[in-house]
Amino acid sequence: MVYKEVGDHVRSWRFIILIALMVLTCMGSLYTAIENMAKAVKPGDPSSPFFFLKLFTVSDGSLPPLHVFIAFLGPLIGISLGFDAINSEQNGRTLSRIMAQPVHRDYLINAKFIAALIVISLMLFSLYMLVIGAGIITIGIPPTFGEFMRVICFLVLSILYVAFWLNLSILFSVRFRQAATSALTCIAIWLFFSVFYQIIVNLIAKSIVPAPYSASADQIISSQKFVLDLSRLTPGQLFTDATTTLLVPSVRSLGPLTMQQVYGALPSPLPLGQSILIVWPQLTGLIAATVICFALSYHFFMRKEIRSR
Repeated sequence: MVYKEVGDHVRSWRFIILIALMVLTCMGSLYTAIENMAKAVKPGDPSSPFFFLKLFTVSDGSLPPLHVFIAFLGPLIGISLGFDAINSEQNGRTLSRIMAQPVHRDYLINAKFIAALIVISLMLFSLYMLVIGAGIITIGIPPTFGEFMRVICFLVLSILYVAFWLNLSILFSVRFRQAATSALTCIAIWLFFSVFYQIIVNLIAKSIVPAPYSASADQIISSQKFVLDLSRLTPGQLFTDATTTLLVPSVRSLGPLTMQQVYGALPSPLPLGQSILIVWPQLTGLIAATVICFALSYHFFMRKEIRSR
């Protein structure tokens, strides 16, 4: 069943359009990064030894870097591969025929998820290896082992991020009979978290963050931490925080720091293990959200009434 689902995804026009869109955006961000890498290297920059990682983070403002493109287009990939996973089978009257065979019901939804996850993993792996290969050919400098491991961690994080939106779209595919309804619901949630939620957080920040001249440093820091915690309720912010820490080793904290905390700190890049420890809450949040969405879709599908008409 997984092999059949993978073949259906790969041979569909939907997949061809998605891979063409990802390749174009990947090449655009790669070209911008290569053109501006010389300007990005500054004397005394603690991230200068990680020169190869700038292929994923450097931009001149005309085009976003690659990790920003993934944060924006990743939800579209997950939604497009899962919004009609179940209801298309039901509307095509093939779901009842499949269930009439000696096949466990949970095999179907597991195959749908695993096949789409395999397609997503191969797509992102190919794109990132394309960036690495093009970078080696263009700048003539191969990545170090530490840089390569950070790119692999970035790949795993990207797959997990897209898997959340895939499970969310499968959940709505189980709940709604019409594919258009599930697709519009997923896109509405994506737009809310991408645009409107940040506007709401900014309004809350204006109302609760005190003015610097009328409050103590502890009050300002606590209010800013509360605003950051609100913004991190979105999967996009979790992904952005995690990728920024992994691809920019000089990032040592994701929250506000006092002068006492900064004083005496050496401006040196962190090892990979320390960067993973910093983003561990974000990684745990993405895993929990993905598991919850899959568990809900699994529960609703196992209790779903399937009739042949």
